[in-house]
Amino acid sequence: MGAILFFQAFGAYFLLIEDEFGWSKALLAGAFSLARLESGMLGPLQGWMIDRYGPRAVIRWGLVIFGLALIGFSQIESILEFYVYFFFIALGTSLGGFLSVTTALVNWFSKHRAKALAFSQLGFSFGGILVPVTIFSLETVGWRSTAVASGILVLIVAWPLTRIIDHRPEDIGEMPDGLPFEKPAGSTKSKHPTNPAADRRLDYTAREALRTRAFWFMALGHGTALVIIGAVMVHLILHLNGRLGYSLTTAGLVISLLTGTQIIGQICAGFLGDRFDKRLIVCGCMGFHAAAMILLAYAQSLWMIVGFAVLHGIAWGTRGPLMQAIRADYFGASNFGAIMGWSSLVVMMGMALGPLYAGYMADRTGSYVSAFATLAVFAVVGGVFFLLAKKPPQVSRGGEL
Repeated sequence: MGAILFFQAFGAYFLLIEDEFGWSKALLAGAFSLARLESGMLGPLQGWMIDRYGPRAVIRWGLVIFGLALIGFSQIESILEFYVYFFFIALGTSLGGFLSVTTALVNWFSKHRAKALAFSQLGFSFGGILVPVTIFSLETVGWRSTAVASGILVLIVAWPLTRIIDHRPEDIGEMPDGLPFEKPAGSTKSKHPTNPAADRRLDYTAREALRTRAFWFMALGHGTALVIIGAVMVHLILHLNGRLGYSLTTAGLVISLLTGTQIIGQICAGFLGDRFDKRLIVCGCMGFHAAAMILLAYAQSLWMIVGFAVLHGIAWGTRGPLMQAIRADYFGASNFGAIMGWSSLVVMMGMALGPLYAGYMADRTGSYVSAFATLAVFAVVGGVFFLLAKKPPQVSRGGEL
């Protein structure tokens, strides 16, 4: 819901708010960047909250904050109010979104983890496909009324859906991948444990994960990828509408195409990730990102924009779930929330810097060409980071940070 109601449509909100108040692109993008920094700093605490209270409770808190913040956002009259309400929107979507949902799934799936993570992210992509609906509302009734209606929708619809979320399968007498729960038979020294608790003793703690090179190379690669994602999320509609002259409706259709191909990427990730080296697939995705940004930077026709959308969408959709599956494969599921939380401190720096850099370059040069071309180089560097993120040796004990 966060995708369709706000973040995938943020560029359209951005454009209308810029027209109404006359604030600069860099100033508006700064709110998005600060919100991503907030999400990164929240990461370790959120990871601890998820591991301590379970994802259901954390998601519920996030949905309430998100819904109320959208309603408050509709009443802004100053840049300070814009930043304050954007902060709470980001806080709500962070608590109620990616990390919380991913942690639950990592605990519920082992053999088919890549597939589960890939299909879970289809919701974000379907939200992107429906962005034209939000844009139609923005053009028809205005951004303020759209924000109010979106906030009410979150509070009424999303909350009941959290009832289906459980933290770990053993909490309700099951095992990962839907297998029946079995107690170990015979010797307790069995080489292959038959219950989740035994398996979790082999997992890394957050402290142990932080000492591995794999943790840092994964975080740097992920952060580099989010430099690109953040810049595109904030500035794509502005580039298409303000710089290339396409209508908001056309820009919305481009986002729908992008997220449609993102779905294709997620489906491919689910099947490829459980069969082939996930790390090499992710490296290939960064190459797709690089090619996409070159097409976007130097676009001279709608077909080049279509090429960008296809490459960027497939790369994003494939890379996203596989990065989380790699972390779970490397470090285990027991402390996944805390490990991902600490990773967010690095990762969200990329999401924050991307929009700021693109906005600054657009204000300075009058176009996004330099910004998007530079992001293609970032994609190549990110691919190298992922290539260096080799699996660490297995530990023989577990614990908590």
